Amino acid sequence: MTQVNWAAFASAEPALARIAEERFGAHRHHVLATLRKDGSPRTSGLEAGFRDGELWLGMMPGSLKALDLRRDPRFALQANPGEGTGMGGGDVRIAGRAYEVEGERKSRYAKEVEPPQPFHLFRTELTEVVRTCVEDDRYLVVQVWTPGGSLRTFRRA
Repeated sequence: MTQVNWAAFASAEPALARIAEERFGAHRHHVLATLRKDGSPRTSGLEAGFRDGELWLGMMPGSLKALDLRRDPRFALQANPGEGTGMGGGDVRIAGRAYEVEGERKSRYAKEVEPPQPFHLFRTELTEVVRTCVEDDRYLVVQVWTPGGSLRTFRRA
């Protein structure tokens, strides 16, 4: 399965990347899905950020979601929909694999972001970005992007 970082996605689909960054930037906490040892899903709150062409996932030390990702890097990340039903910009979900970062790259990130210490830091490789929204109060619109493919858009009345 092909994977790319955030910069490659943003280069391929700049309009969708901008919308996704706006959705994730609208709220501080989002929902991360990881896989437990037995393969069942685990959902957890998470702060995610876009920096230097990457989508970063930061976590408290020893958190179960970090341990999940160390064991199996697959994840899905859901943007916080906010209060009420008005999801300006639509619903955005990102799927991929997350890989823990240590050393100089983690130190550089910590200097720029100043997260609580200690922490786990994961960079992501994307396998899918999906946006769902309502258009003209008539159509449910689903946009799906995968690496190496073009953006597919589905409309349903």
